[in-house]
Amino acid sequence: MSTRVLVIEDDEQILKLLKRGLAYEGYEVDTAMDGPSGLAIARDHPPDVVVLDLMLPGMDGLEVCRRLRAGGPVPILILTAKDTVTDRIQGLDMGADDYMVKPFELDELLARVRALLRRAQPAQPQILRFADLTLDTGARQAKRGDRIISLTAKEYELLELFMRNPRQVLDRDTIFDRVWGYDFGGASNIIEVYVRYLRQKLEEGGAPRLIHTVRGMGYVLREAN
Repeated sequence: MSTRVLVIEDDEQILKLLKRGLAYEGYEVDTAMDGPSGLAIARDHPPDVVVLDLMLPGMDGLEVCRRLRAGGPVPILILTAKDTVTDRIQGLDMGADDYMVKPFELDELLARVRALLRRAQPAQPQILRFADLTLDTGARQAKRGDRIISLTAKEYELLELFMRNPRQVLDRDTIFDRVWGYDFGGASNIIEVYVRYLRQKLEEGGAPRLIHTVRGMGYVLREAN
């Protein structure tokens, strides 16, 4: 059974390029030029991965992303001319798994689609534990003691990375590579932003800090001193 890719893009030239390139790689490609049409196709012919523009007629791409994510765990690659860190954070918070900025190289996009498909392969669920923190990788749910912690997709991936590498200092390059799969640029503060999000959620109610900054090196999951 062939892998199905849904491309939602209103630029006809880009749409043709993507359809040709993806089809050449052996994917079955569905296309839509606006948000409502894309959602209808996704409902009737569930894709294995979605390539999604943000600036779409009929419905904003972020809303399309939110609705796709609400419908299931399909990997979503945002492809857009909007390139600020705030734009990227918004897209990732809506449930996107990756983010590419136009203009783009087709070979890189194809590589990212392959990476998303690999990551979507089901792994054996585990319960990861550190101190009073648990992470159920099957349910993708975190708990601090008995308190359930609601996480976005990227917050979950960042926490899973820390919990699979307890007491190890993780530098920025490692975190970028393992969680985002690409570089926001050396001056970007997206890691700091997401570490702050995680700390706020993990430390709610005065719980001891578990994610610590190692100045000049990175971050580490360890018990409080």
